[in-house]
Amino acid sequence: MSATTVPALPMNGAEGDAEYWTSIDWNREEAFVKQLRQRIYRAARIGDQKQVRNLQKLMLRSRANTLTSVRRVTQRSAGKKTPGIDGVVALTSESRGNLARQMLAEPATPAKPVKRVYIPKANGKTRPLGIPVIQDRVNQARAKNALEPEWEARFERRSYGFRPGRGCHDAIAAIFHVASKKTARRLWVLDADLSAAFDRIDHGHLLESIGLFPGRKDIQSWLRAGVMEQGTYAHVTEGTPQGGVISPLLLNIALHGMGEAIGGNLPAGSDRNSPSLIRYADDFVVLCFTEEEVYERKAELASWLSPRGLAFNEEKTRVVHLSEGFDFLGFNVRRYNGKMLIKPSKDAVQRVKRKIKATIREHRGWPAEKLAGALSPLVRGWSTYYRHVVSKETFSLLDNFMYGALRRWAKYCNPRKSYRCIREQYWGRFEESRNAEWVFGSQARHLPKFAWTPIVRHVMVKGNSSRDDPELESYWKNRARKRMPDVESKRILGLAARQKGLCTRCGQDLIEGAGYDPDDVNDWAQWFTACFRGINVHHIEYRSRGGSDDPGNLEVIHTLCHRQLHAGDRRRSTAPSGQRPA
Repeated sequence: MSATTVPALPMNGAEGDAEYWTSIDWNREEAFVKQLRQRIYRAARIGDQKQVRNLQKLMLRSRANTLTSVRRVTQRSAGKKTPGIDGVVALTSESRGNLARQMLAEPATPAKPVKRVYIPKANGKTRPLGIPVIQDRVNQARAKNALEPEWEARFERRSYGFRPGRGCHDAIAAIFHVASKKTARRLWVLDADLSAAFDRIDHGHLLESIGLFPGRKDIQSWLRAGVMEQGTYAHVTEGTPQGGVISPLLLNIALHGMGEAIGGNLPAGSDRNSPSLIRYADDFVVLCFTEEEVYERKAELASWLSPRGLAFNEEKTRVVHLSEGFDFLGFNVRRYNGKMLIKPSKDAVQRVKRKIKATIREHRGWPAEKLAGALSPLVRGWSTYYRHVVSKETFSLLDNFMYGALRRWAKYCNPRKSYRCIREQYWGRFEESRNAEWVFGSQARHLPKFAWTPIVRHVMVKGNSSRDDPELESYWKNRARKRMPDVESKRILGLAARQKGLCTRCGQDLIEGAGYDPDDVNDWAQWFTACFRGINVHHIEYRSRGGSDDPGNLEVIHTLCHRQLHAGDRRRSTAPSGQRPA
């Protein structure tokens, strides 16, 4: 494979940096990185460690890897607006082009301390994050592209967190697969919780696991860079900053082998008498045959976790029978009279109710269209996340709750009007495709209902399938086609289905390339908003040139691709006659 070619680096200057950034052929650069990842994966699968290391060195030196890493950190990450200790972000074409120039000229920059910030958790507490400076984030993304394919070839089949193509719904589907049959015998569960897993990983054990990876020294420097909090520096001897690009992968590497340690996760068809461990990052459950076996497996795991610097959080770790049920990743898993039902957890329902009330309270005195616009991502995101389980009753209850909260909002904004006048002003038949009279909003913008989201069973990812496996490209494309969540705009859905869920400009998955990094998004409303703000409808023949709104003249493309396309139009329009811009 030959190295990709890109336009020559410009002289340092805002105009040259912007032109350089918008002129990069991202389809070609992404394709090069993808193919190199596939080669690393294939070499790791056959056990050719020498070839793995050589390809990883090539990836770390790759110009395409550097450029795509800058793009990931500055455009596609949900944390792109959060600076490190130097206060630097790159939110314009000029600054991104300048950063790309710097990283290509001098990629080996010394690691700097991370900035400590705190974000709220669902239980009211806060989670400490460590935000690296932007150069370190780019280098971590480069290293991740080199290291991740090797480990994708080794990770256990029932590991689902922070891995390409896998997610929460696969973990829930795996639990259902193990315990849903009436004859299921693994009915005792270790519902485990680890104490501050990111903050306590043992550096020595982690570096030993990574082995002779060419970027090992860089990883070591990031782990030991320290923390800056309110102007005070603190040295660290354990843990990996939760907030770094490579940290989720390092956590998975540290926890790799957990299933094997207790004799679980054997190849499909040969695990009838073994426990089943299903893990999503540091959250996991172990399904066993008896209560005594659960405690035995817990003791084995405690011994296995100790040299890695990790331990159970005894206050949150429970041993339960499936008839009692347990919560996992926002879902409640329980058997009712021998029948397995998975529903949204009570805590998740209470959290979304609080969010609804807070959003409505913040919009007192605002127009109904503004309130509907603020609530829509919340409704669509939550219902999309929970549409794969038994949620129909919950959706109806939330619609009733929403109506009551909106009615109080309307009465607060119109204290002298009767409820009849309020109903005529704010509710109506605003959704033509549905026989629904009580829809909040206006003809211009209205609020969808939770119950409008259909219940669709999630198809679990197969076994050890990896997105880096070149033999499974058609498999992953078919899965991508089915992952477009229901949205109000049927036009977007129809165009996306026609394009098989792929962007026509860059050829990537419309969802995964929609301007966000799945590893950085852990909230359903944020996920939904990020996805669909990252997708645009583009006129193939511009309307300014006589193009129509006919579906044949439309395509759905990523917002980033859309901007780059029109940036190229502007460069061509300003180029001297007879010349084309570089």
